[in-house]
Amino acid sequence: MKSVLVILSHANLSSLQVHESLSATMVLATFGCEVNVLLQDAALSLLQSDVAFDTLKHAFKVASNMVDSFEFYDLTPILVEHKQAHHAFVKNSNQDIEMIDFNADFVSQFDHVLYW
Repeated sequence: MKSVLVILSHANLSSLQVHESLSATMVLATFGCEVNVLLQDAALSLLQSDVAFDTLKHAFKVASNMVDSFEFYDLTPILVEHKQAHHAFVKNSNQDIEMIDFNADFVSQFDHVLYW
């Protein structure tokens, strides 16, 4: 079985690309790939599941709702770098999170790496 590391770096409400990336990640998991998801930088906002979509403020729907369903796709725990452990979105999240050291040794564990 191929292992894939998906690295997400875009914010929750920023673009359609976030939805496409999450959808592609779920498809990979559905069809037998071993997928791990690493949230970096602005993508930590995907851990904030209490965001309400407001058509007057937001151009795109809330992507964190898709992250809430990760457990059904065996996409948990969600990976976050140790240096982000004290970020408010990480500390206040209900998600299953694993802290990792993002380095060459970590990346070499995977057959493929997708960066979105």
